Amino acid sequence: MNLTGVLSVLLDDPAVAAVAEAAAAPGPRTPLDVVLPPGARPPLVAAAAEPVAAAGGVLVAVTATGRDADDLATALRHYLPADDVAVLPAWETLPHERLSPRSDTVARRLAVFRRLAHPEPGRRGAGALRALVVPVRALLQPVVAGLGELEPVAVRTGDRVDLEDLAERLTAAAYARVDMVERRGDFAVRGGILDVFPPTEEHPLRLELWGDTVEEIRWF
Repeated sequence: MNLTGVLSVLLDDPAVAAVAEAAAAPGPRTPLDVVLPPGARPPLVAAAAEPVAAAGGVLVAVTATGRDADDLATALRHYLPADDVAVLPAWETLPHERLSPRSDTVARRLAVFRRLAHPEPGRRGAGALRALVVPVRALLQPVVAGLGELEPVAVRTGDRVDLEDLAERLTAAAYARVDMVERRGDFAVRGGILDVFPPTEEHPLRLELWGDTVEEIRWF
């Protein structure tokens, strides 16, 4: 349900306008306590995100848990363009554990950092953010400097590419070359076809080339 029209009505309320003005104010923020029922929080956050985005910023909403972050982001997408809202997930692993985070978690975090550092208007999932929802655990976890500078491997229909060069770029981005794509982070090359399973997608993608030109990209 699209509820974007509600925001202009909300901003006419003096209390909501005061919260939005405080969120968009430059310089050090003065703590502002706002008490309201849970159902009213998403529209208030969305209303506050509007002036922040207009000033060139991103509104960051901190939640107690990852589930709360996902729920808030889902609600915000009813009030703001869905692509303008993102969640920065926390690592599922602890520093002392000898386990690697899930590949989709790594990819989602890198995508958020890239959007914050180098937004690409008009490209789905890469444009400027209006609202970023962050679980408190993710907020407290250290972040290596320069992650936003990592350039993703991007290919569009009609591009001319060298298949082996593309394979090398995927390998450099920590993808695994396999005979058959079965899980996220895999890619395979067969003749003029490249199958790849990006960690941020629900299904793998197949790139079909005619010569050096990408003729079709589709899920399979």
